[in-house]
Formats: sequence, structure tokens, C-alpha cells
Amino acid sequence: MRVLVVGGSGFLGREICRRAVRAGFSVVGTFHSADVAVPGVEERRLDVTDRSAVRELVARVRPDAVVGTPYRYGDWAVTADGAAHVAVAAAEAGARLVHVSSDALHAGRPTPYADDDAPTPMNAYGAAKAAAETAVRAIDPGAALVRTSLILGEGSKQFALCREALAGRAVLFSDMIRCPVDVTDLADAVLELVGGDHAGPLNVAGADAVSRAELGLLVARHFGLDAAGLKTTTSAAAGQAGPTDVRLDCGRAAGLLRTRLRGVRELLA
Repeated sequence: MRVLVVGGSGFLGREICRRAVRAGFSVVGTFHSADVAVPGVEERRLDVTDRSAVRELVARVRPDAVVGTPYRYGDWAVTADGAAHVAVAAAEAGARLVHVSSDALHAGRPTPYADDDAPTPMNAYGAAKAAAETAVRAIDPGAALVRTSLILGEGSKQFALCREALAGRAVLFSDMIRCPVDVTDLADAVLELVGGDHAGPLNVAGADAVSRAELGLLVARHFGLDAAGLKTTTSAAAGQAGPTDVRLDCGRAAGLLRTRLRGVRELLA
């Protein structure tokens, strides 16, 4: 199978590329400002905001499947328009499409979100992710839309933020609850969906719901860091507008996928 990973130089994109190569796939990974740098991956520079360039690249690569991971926080053209451009190109090529979405498109509530719950974005990034999903579903109803959460692993933004907060240089919110997922688990799940026929949204996140503050404590314990300096507050006290309690019900993914989506407490035990 020939797989094109759009956004292959990102944290998740690189891991998908690595694991796809190990699985014996022919892999092409795109990048915009940084190389993919994964052995065995063909690299292609791509600006996803350029619709013609996206269509030309996909037509040239002729993939069996396309994985769309690109996003840029605060950049509608990349996150929303870029996803639409990728979907159009994949549909024209007759390629299976797996689009990586986010829990950021939900507003937050006391009960978990099901796979098919409609987006209720509270900020510009959430709105961009919601628009991306809308475009992808309209262009390719057979595409899989992976709704995931905070992505963990060495080199992740989440670990970096926790270390900054433990050093007193950043703040973690005690009321912002998510379901962190390991980058390798998520990459394996995405590749399973590449070879499957699931269509529509699918929650793919970790088994544990924790606050960002609790995540900081788990990171401290796992890496042997001093938690005494951990700075925490609430999003309301910080004047942060955005979703708070966003738990994803991943029951459908657990029944559909062979990949076990481990909880953060197991990952950082």
C-alpha cells in the first residue's frame, strides 16, 4: 500500500510515517518548513493552503490512502482550508482518506462526548477544526475523521508545557480535563483506519480523563522531577476562554481497533 502523510514533519505525522514504514508500506510524507527526516520516507514539500499544489502532488504520488494531519493554531487557512484541499485531492485520486481532527471542537460538559456529537466550538481553533470536518465529510462521506486529544510522547508539546510549569515558567489549569493519548497508540490506530472502511467521526483518545494540572504531576513523578514548584490555576481565573471538561467516549474505537488506547496513568506509571 502507498500512503501519503500530509503533515509528515509534525509530531504525529512523523510517528505515522515511522510506523507505516515498519509495517511495510510505501510512504510519502509532506513538509512545509521542516523535513520529515524519517528513514524510508519519500519527502515532498507542500503548502496545504495552495489547492492546486495539493491536487498536483496527490495526482503525482498516486497514493492508495491519504492521512491528513496538518494544522497550525490560529491559522484558518492551514487548519480548515488545507483539510478541504487534501480531501478534494484524495477524492479525485480515489484514495482512502483518514483526517485527524481534535477534541478542541467541543465546548466541554460534565458528560463524555460520543463519536457523533456535533461540534460546539468555543474559540477560533475549535471553529477551524469543526469547519475542517464539515468540509471533509461533504467532499468524501467515506472518510474517517479521528477526533483525538492531547498527544503525549518524548518531544511532545504537552510534556514540554508540563516541564515549564514544573519549573515555574508556565501555568497548568486544574479545571481543563482531557483524555491524553500516546503518540504511538494514536499512530497505530490511524494506520488501522487506513486499512479499514470506517466512515465518519471516531473518538480515538486515551482511557484516562485528567486535568492538565494532574498531568503535570504525573509527568513529574514519571521523570523524577520536583513537583513543588508546579504552578496551577483555573482557566476562569486566568481569563482563558475555551473548553474545560472535554472527555471523549472511545468505546466504539475500543471495539473497532486492535490497538489498545492506553490511559495516561498507565503510560506514566
